[in-house]
Amino acid sequence: MTTLMHTMEMPRKVALGSRILKEVPSIVGELGYRHPMVLCDEITYDIAGKTVSESLGCPYLCIDGATSGEVERVRNELAPETDVVIGAGGGTVIDVAKLASRYRSLPFISIPTAASHDGIASSRASIKARDQKTSIKALPPVAIIADTSVIVNAPYRFLAAGCADLISNYTAVKDWELAHRLKGEYFSEYAAQLSLLSAKLMIKNASVIREGSERSVRKVLKGLISSGIAMSIAGSSRPASGSEHLFSHALDVIAPKPAMHGEQCGIGSTMMMYLHGGSWRSIRKALKTVNAPTTSHDLQISDEHIIEALMTAHKIRDRYTILGDKGLTREAAESLARTTGVI
Repeated sequence: MTTLMHTMEMPRKVALGSRILKEVPSIVGELGYRHPMVLCDEITYDIAGKTVSESLGCPYLCIDGATSGEVERVRNELAPETDVVIGAGGGTVIDVAKLASRYRSLPFISIPTAASHDGIASSRASIKARDQKTSIKALPPVAIIADTSVIVNAPYRFLAAGCADLISNYTAVKDWELAHRLKGEYFSEYAAQLSLLSAKLMIKNASVIREGSERSVRKVLKGLISSGIAMSIAGSSRPASGSEHLFSHALDVIAPKPAMHGEQCGIGSTMMMYLHGGSWRSIRKALKTVNAPTTSHDLQISDEHIIEALMTAHKIRDRYTILGDKGLTREAAESLARTTGVI
């Protein structure tokens, strides 16, 4: 008889609070690492990278974009004795850290400087190769150290985008349930409920998040971390990535200047919830409350690119969603975007 085994990779340590960067050396030591390498970029070096590398007495490496070339460069420049990679920055830095560390069979620690999407806690890395972003499987962080006093100083737009990314979990779970019913895809009720809880709390606390305070940051961070753990439980990004993410990835390819990932996913979720026959207006209302984009004008992306992304989203990856196998016709895509007020 064949034994089915489902494995889950999760963080060993999550530290969240105000002014906790000073705790990094003790946390790294507690986890048993002695030779860390810090990754950052030119901006996040001043925000957190310098403090972290100096407190650890370890080298740092500045990266320039989340590209396959940068991942390979970091992989080759990690010292032989390096036993953990620390990503101190936004999604770009953390994505390079998680993938370069995976290629070197090393753990990585996530120290976010913004709360813009759930990549700070997930195992997926969004890397650009040949002018196209690709979501690549890596490993989740062995630890997350999130200093709210640092993150609160990031532009508010980042926080609103993180909130929108979490709200889009609603349609991701609906797509996952649909794939389970129609295609027999594996479905984890525990992972789905944890993902939905993060989305519900964002809508419930939308007015608090709008404050842009450390309290706001804490609520979004907890949601992003929970969403990442839901993906670890599921063993895939299914609990937090459905048709709304396909739409966002399509915009990344099509639009001359894409908006932030979470912003595009939030608008995508509004339209995909309409297709599911759900309460799309409540999603739109919550996005407006946190000052996240709700229209193509807000995204500064043309109506034509919105329509084209809706028509091509189903081709982005082999994942069954409400968009089906054939996607939307031009007429259906335009009607959907107009009915939900996106265009």
